[in-house]
Amino acid sequence: MEFVSGYRDEFLDFAALLFGWFRKFAAERGASGASLEGRWRQLEAPIRRLPQDPALWVLHVLPNRSVGISLGQGAEPGPGLGLGAARFLGDEPPLHLRDLSPYVSFVSLEEGEEEEEGGEEEEETGEEEGAGLEKVDREEAGEPAPASRESPQEANPPGETEEAAQLAGGGEDGCREDKAEDEAGSERRKGRRSEASPLHLSCLLLVTDEHGTILGIDLLMDGTQGSASKSSGTENLAPRAYTLLCHSMACPMGSGDPRKPRQLTVGDAQLHRDLQSLVPRLGVKLAKAPMRTWGPRPGFTFASLRARTCHVCHRHSFEVKLTPCPQCSAVLYCGEACLRADWRRCPDDVSHRFWCPRLAAFMERAGELATLPFTYTAGDPYQLLQGDGPALMPPVPPDPPRGLFGSWQDYYTWRGLSLDSPMAVLLTYPLTVYYVITHLVPQSFPELNIQNKQSLKIHVVEAGKEFDLVMVFWELLVLLPHVALELQFVGDGLPLDSDQQHFTLQRDGPEVSVRPGSGVSARLSSSTKEKGGRRDLQIKVSARPYHLLQGPKPDLVIGFNSGFGLKDTWLSSLPRLQSLRVPAFFTESSEYGCVMDDQTMAVATGGGTSPPRPNPFRSPFRLRAADNCMPWYCNAFIFHLVYKPPQGSGARPAPGPVPPVPAPAAPPAPARRRRGEKKPGRGARRRR
Repeated sequence: MEFVSGYRDEFLDFAALLFGWFRKFAAERGASGASLEGRWRQLEAPIRRLPQDPALWVLHVLPNRSVGISLGQGAEPGPGLGLGAARFLGDEPPLHLRDLSPYVSFVSLEEGEEEEEGGEEEEETGEEEGAGLEKVDREEAGEPAPASRESPQEANPPGETEEAAQLAGGGEDGCREDKAEDEAGSERRKGRRSEASPLHLSCLLLVTDEHGTILGIDLLMDGTQGSASKSSGTENLAPRAYTLLCHSMACPMGSGDPRKPRQLTVGDAQLHRDLQSLVPRLGVKLAKAPMRTWGPRPGFTFASLRARTCHVCHRHSFEVKLTPCPQCSAVLYCGEACLRADWRRCPDDVSHRFWCPRLAAFMERAGELATLPFTYTAGDPYQLLQGDGPALMPPVPPDPPRGLFGSWQDYYTWRGLSLDSPMAVLLTYPLTVYYVITHLVPQSFPELNIQNKQSLKIHVVEAGKEFDLVMVFWELLVLLPHVALELQFVGDGLPLDSDQQHFTLQRDGPEVSVRPGSGVSARLSSSTKEKGGRRDLQIKVSARPYHLLQGPKPDLVIGFNSGFGLKDTWLSSLPRLQSLRVPAFFTESSEYGCVMDDQTMAVATGGGTSPPRPNPFRSPFRLRAADNCMPWYCNAFIFHLVYKPPQGSGARPAPGPVPPVPAPAAPPAPARRRRGEKKPGRGARRRR
């Protein structure tokens, strides 16, 4: 089994949700052979019986004249099969937005338009103006569409409209050609399109509630750059918009059950007039006037935009009913067929049969991980992160800490932070480093006598997000005032223009300045005056994999939410660490990740990892996974590498894996809930 929760960019989950809902909507919209009025009547009857949502719903109309979508195949230039559904939802989904760059990019449609003048331009513009909207009218009216010019291998599946196929698989033509167009006009457009011509999204219809939760989306696709309409792009949208409203109520994309709004407002005057006779048929009140301004409420959160998916077929919760495994309650499936397929997956150590009792044990840690002192229910946890809010951090206490902090409660009390402050989301990184230095290294490597060192060189490996938050690491010098620290961020995900730069963080004033030749010096305000140079935090950057790094040996290596099995460079970086034999500590967002890291370490070096322990300075916000219910928190667990003893040293090898937990012979019955009686071991496993 494989889970990417906690490692994947949240924007990609959001894009997959939008993409999946639109594909379903487009397929259902064009699947019926009934007339437009007949399809509406089929939708209206059940919608009128739906419960009422007290929140106001908004229909946004967003024309687009300047941005096109360029689809490619792999790293090859020119058109290709484009961005298929598997790129978002398949067995090997992308983890970062940059992983999609060979497949999709955004381009400007305004470049070079001023150079196109003369009769030919006017003729072509006249032919293509509003082409996408004419296509909408014909499609909604039930008229037959022209035959597709795709090859038999690329033909659309039954029930799927061409718009959905364009987003799922690209295609050379941006939209269907009008039946009334003559052959010459079609050939003229065909000849003008270059291989790099982008698709044009002429208009976006978006249904949200007043809190910002997205409930439905429709994309109006024109062909290429030449077909970008000069008009507002909102004419004759009423049939399409009404169909979108019906589907948004019957199958809302965001959280919640099917429902209809108390009131609807529309963001376009013409469309508002056109919908006045249609919306009341659903038992919904239309606002008297069109909407003029709108913004999401303070309670808006991206978590409300996510939907759960089946672990096997990746269908969303708005498509099928999802239920967790009856035995472990950890993995979500759409039905018995997907559960059985995952149960019998080969080889056995990637099957749910093998993992089920282990995942059940992971689930038992949910209460422990959620036990934190914060009181976010007292107010908006993000208020302090807004630009007009109060100061993020109070002044540094005049006296250094008298003891070592081992919990958020103790640290917040000394630092003068309220327990409703969300700063722990950012401070989890420096506080984790602090905990490793002050607690874990003395326990696991007492011979290093790290607490008496006056200077420390620390490598932060596979850094990405951590480097974006580099300023929060200044808190280390507040907590360790007598130690001169040097942090070197290493990883091929760092910006190339930052490679070999040297940053110095100083606490002398409020300004941020740039010093040529020495990097950036960020100056932070403080209520205390420091003497000497130890209060400067030295930061170096190396934009390369760790095994290619050259330089002196560090005192300590730290990695955050490492995911050894999700990046091939770890198979080279872990042997490099084995050769250095320095203390190396890593965090993971779940126990599952710790188990997979232990396996990868064994494959790469023959060593292993220490038993993971909960991190008292983990992030307080639980990461919601799409296909499972396991507790995921940023920096939830900590472990260190256990190196393989050098040959001929006579040292005892690292302890071998505990015998694996016996796996059930058959998948659990849906009606029964059972948990494994034994605690999971650390048996040999192989990642799919």
